[in-house]
Amino acid sequence: MLVREDDVMAATRHEEVERKFAVEPDTECPSFSDIAAVAEVARAVEIDLEALYFDTVEGELLRPAAAGRRGRRGLAREGPSGPGTRTETRLPLGRAVRTVPKRLRVLVEPVIGSRPLVPVARVTTHRTERALRDASGADIALFCDDVVRTERLVPPTLHRHWREWEIELTDGNRDLLETLTAAVVAAGARPAPASSKVARALAEDAPERGDEPPSTPPRRRSDASEVLRAYLAEQLVVLREHDAGLQGEKVHQLRIAARRLRSVLASYQEHVDPGIVEPVREELRWLGLSLGPARDFEVLRRHLDEMLDGELGQPNDTASASLRSRIDHDLEQAHRAGRHAALEAVASERYGRLVTSLEAIVESPTALPPSTRRARSALPGILARDVRRVRRAAEVVTRSAPGHAHDAALHEVRKKAKRLRYSAESAIPVLGTPAKTLVTQAKALQEALGAHQDAVAARAWLQDLAARADGDVTVAFGAGRLHAGEQLRARSAERDYEEALRQLPRKHVRTWLRGRTT
Repeated sequence: MLVREDDVMAATRHEEVERKFAVEPDTECPSFSDIAAVAEVARAVEIDLEALYFDTVEGELLRPAAAGRRGRRGLAREGPSGPGTRTETRLPLGRAVRTVPKRLRVLVEPVIGSRPLVPVARVTTHRTERALRDASGADIALFCDDVVRTERLVPPTLHRHWREWEIELTDGNRDLLETLTAAVVAAGARPAPASSKVARALAEDAPERGDEPPSTPPRRRSDASEVLRAYLAEQLVVLREHDAGLQGEKVHQLRIAARRLRSVLASYQEHVDPGIVEPVREELRWLGLSLGPARDFEVLRRHLDEMLDGELGQPNDTASASLRSRIDHDLEQAHRAGRHAALEAVASERYGRLVTSLEAIVESPTALPPSTRRARSALPGILARDVRRVRRAAEVVTRSAPGHAHDAALHEVRKKAKRLRYSAESAIPVLGTPAKTLVTQAKALQEALGAHQDAVAARAWLQDLAARADGDVTVAFGAGRLHAGEQLRARSAERDYEEALRQLPRKHVRTWLRGRTT
């Protein structure tokens, strides 16, 4: 809800005289009891507001401080009218939720011409509003205490949250505004860093307080929930840093952050509220699956190019050139489709809700309730359990028959190794050297089995390529040569895996971790 509760059926204009102030989360609101013009402060009213802002991709409307926004009960075009004054043109809501009506668009066409308007920011506000009244009981001003969360919807995407106060004159004069300003400044407020919430949401300047969820580095005396909270907050920062544009390495880093978040929430299962956390883990799984093809096809194309450049390629080899052309064409199309799917996922409301849910978990004592055990006591058990998971999965490998079942069993070991690696990473601030050792051991397993899984995926794709060759012997034969190379790569990777597995501790892991804690 952006505009107030006026359900007008025609456009109306509304002028606001207001001032905004930045304030710390724990600052107490002023009483206004010593201001002669204020005879009464009305009972507080709590309101939840939500607005979606529109602008051109180039940001023409924001430059003169005029932007279109959509609230739950109506639409508005904002623009400046003078110092501390803003004029709104309001319309009732239509059916469309992500487009601007023609009656509002026509007001900004002198600025934007025919360029499209797109959503650029979402602002949600929990407002505690108090009316200030004179001796006759008439409202003369509104004092608003706002907790604000914003999401920038255009690159670079950014989430912010802060607290601010706002004074809006309703039937008062400028002298009253100055008096009220002096009162809130005396209470600890300072001028807001931006003229509006949306301007602050869209700012690309240096990070400010509230850009990222607060976290305290865990100490050896921390409990397990504090360790988990710090690790989640760290990965949430990574998630946000890489969700804009999704070029190259950004997809990889975003996917890894999603994996780390999902994995540690599972490892610390006895230290979380499953009713809150499990739905978020499922959404993190969705995100990982959405990002997978873009990264996987990019890696496959680079690897096959390297093979064609190496021992399988020959100078002036027409067959290799023809095969390379076909591979590049098919994988480029697949990568483009994968990147489009990834961009759609990250731009979706579903992703926005996921980030908001992760923020809530990091900040909520309910989702991560305080533990009765210190981390030094609890973490060795968590890591020992994850080591046992790797060992049990490895036993399945030894019993599996060659072929698909064997490859699938190795892939399960890889997933368990990643889980161990991420839980050990989270424990480093508390357990020190032994946790670092486990990270190194799990990483060696993960990398060996990652190479094996890449070879498995490449063989499957090459088989499909040969089947789609439509009688092109050059492509079919070349795909066969590459397939043979992938078989050799898989065997080499499995030997590396067996060596890495021998380095992983077998027994008494909990005692080892406790005994070596530094």
